[in-house]
Amino acid sequence: MSMLELWGGVECTVLRVGDEWRDQTRETGHHDRADDLNLIAGLGIRKLRYPVLWERVAPDDPSRTDWSWSDARLARLRELGCDPIVGLVHHGSGPSYTSLLDREFPEKLAAYAAQVAARYPWVQDWTPVNEPLTTARFSGLYGHWFPHGQGMHSFLVSLMNECRGTALAMRAIRRVNPAARLVQTEDLGRVFSTKPLAGQAAHENERRWLSLDLLCGRVDRHHPWYAIMLAEGVPQAQLDELVAEPCPPDIVGINHYVTSDRFLDHRVTLYPQHTVGGNGDLVYADMEAVRVPLPPDIHIGPEARLREAWERYRLPVAVTEAHLGCREPEECVRWLLEVWNAATRLRQEGADLRAVTVWSIFGAMDWCSLLRQRNGRYEPGIFDVRHSPPRPMPIAQAVRALARGERFEAPVAQEPGWWRREDRFVVEPQAMAARD
Repeated sequence: MSMLELWGGVECTVLRVGDEWRDQTRETGHHDRADDLNLIAGLGIRKLRYPVLWERVAPDDPSRTDWSWSDARLARLRELGCDPIVGLVHHGSGPSYTSLLDREFPEKLAAYAAQVAARYPWVQDWTPVNEPLTTARFSGLYGHWFPHGQGMHSFLVSLMNECRGTALAMRAIRRVNPAARLVQTEDLGRVFSTKPLAGQAAHENERRWLSLDLLCGRVDRHHPWYAIMLAEGVPQAQLDELVAEPCPPDIVGINHYVTSDRFLDHRVTLYPQHTVGGNGDLVYADMEAVRVPLPPDIHIGPEARLREAWERYRLPVAVTEAHLGCREPEECVRWLLEVWNAATRLRQEGADLRAVTVWSIFGAMDWCSLLRQRNGRYEPGIFDVRHSPPRPMPIAQAVRALARGERFEAPVAQEPGWWRREDRFVVEPQAMAARD
C-alpha cells in the first residue's frame, strides 16, 4: 500500500438563509485571487477538493451558464499537477429554480453533472453532493438553511433527493468518463448519552449512516429506516431503485471535527443554557462530547469514527475535512496531527485509509453561526486572507512536511491540544459520576 496522502480543500459553501445567499468562495476572497492556486501547489498538495458549483455556474437558468471562472481555475490546476475532486453542491439546495424538496432535484442535478463532465472529461474524482445527511438535517430537520424544513418528512425527502441526485449524477458522469470515482463525504460523529436518553442516542446513531447506507443499497426492507422513510412519504420505488442499482462510494470521505461527537444529558442544570434543547418529548443538553469527562470505555475522536466506517463498509476511506477553528493557531497544527496519526495507525492495522484532507485552506466566514448571521467572523485556514497576499499560518509548515511524506516534530507538535487537557471540561468529573 502506498503511503498516506495529504489532500487539500477550499471551503466553498453556497447556500440560502431565507432570501439571502452566502458564498464562501467570495466571502473569503478566493474567487478574486487566481494566485491562490500557486500557494496551494507550493504546499505540495497534489489533490484538491474544489468547486464547480451548480449555484455559481447556472444560478438563474440551466440554459444560461458561465464557465469562465471554473475554466480558468481547473486549467491552472492541471498546469500545476494538482488533481481536483470536483464538488457540484456544497451544503446548498441548488440554484433558485430548484430545492432539496423539488421532486425533480435529482434529475436536474444529473443534467448539470452531465454538462460539467462533458466540459472537463479529464476529471476523475467527484463529490456531487457534500455531506448529504448533514445538509438534509440543517435544511430539512432543524430549519437553519433553505428550504427551512423542520420535520422528519422534509428531512427524509431532502436526503433521498440528494442521494438519488448523487447516483444519477455519477451515472451521467460515467457516461463521459467510465473511470470516474465517487468521493462521498459525510460527518459521522457519534452520539453518547446518559441512560435516560439512550433511545435518542440510538436513533441518532442509526441515522448518521443513512446517506451512505442509501448509496450502498443497504436501505432495504430489513433496514431500520426503511419503514420510517415510507411512513414519511419517501416513494418505495425510489428506495427499491437504490437497492437494485446502488452507487457505493469509491472512497468514503469522513469530515470529522473536534465537535462532531456529541453527549446528551438529561441533567440540564449541569450545562450552559445555550446547549439545552430536546426532541419534543424530552429536554436535554446537547454538548460536545470532548467537553465532558467520559469513562474510558467511551471512545471519541477521529480514530474511533474512522475505524467504524472502515469496519461497516470495507471501502477505501479518507478524511475529507480536517479543520479546527481556534484563536490559537498552534492548536490547528495539533488537530491536524491528531487526525493524521489516527489515520496512520489504522493503516498500520490494515484499514484502507487513503488520505487526510487539510480543509479550509483559505479559512471560512461566519461558520460559528452556521452562516445564519452575517457578522464577519473569519477563521483562518492554512492561510490568513486578511493579509495581502494571504499569510501562511503555523499549520503551513506541518502541511508541507506531511505532503512530502515526512514527520512533523516541531515543539508545537509535542504539546497536547486543548481537547486532551483537563481544563477543557464544562462539567466537573465528580458531577458526572452518577450518569443515570
